[in-house]
Amino acid sequence: MTDQQTFITADGLEKLKAELDVLKNVKRKEIAERIQEAKELGDLSENAEYSEAKDEQSFIESRILELESTLRNISVIAKIKKTGAVQIGSTFEVKNEQDKASTYTLVGKSEADPNTGKISNESPLGQAFLGKKEGETVAVAVPAGTINFTITKVR
Repeated sequence: MTDQQTFITADGLEKLKAELDVLKNVKRKEIAERIQEAKELGDLSENAEYSEAKDEQSFIESRILELESTLRNISVIAKIKKTGAVQIGSTFEVKNEQDKASTYTLVGKSEADPNTGKISNESPLGQAFLGKKEGETVAVAVPAGTINFTITKVR
């Protein structure tokens, strides 16, 4: 785990806190009960339920540590100032070379979800758009070559 500064929106922060709360106060108890029930079944060396529950416990504890580390090194994105340039928290529209329009929101890596148009400020696409203004053309290197995007609107 790194102690690198992570940017997040206020909504994203609440989601992380809620996930951590569920893991600590619900999932931990559930997994402890499953482990106890599996222990009661007898020989632990051949007990698949016990092994599965211990694996899940390990996953939950790792996720808790990851979330706690993230929350310690977090910067909440304040209301963005209208500068006309893409910044963390900005939603912006672009057109590619084939005039296909897309809308993106630049967020921190913990909130990134490309399927919903939320791209990380640390991703190659996010880094390419960061600081650029409406009307600018941005070249983004992709495995198939380079794609040029023109920023049509920043809000």
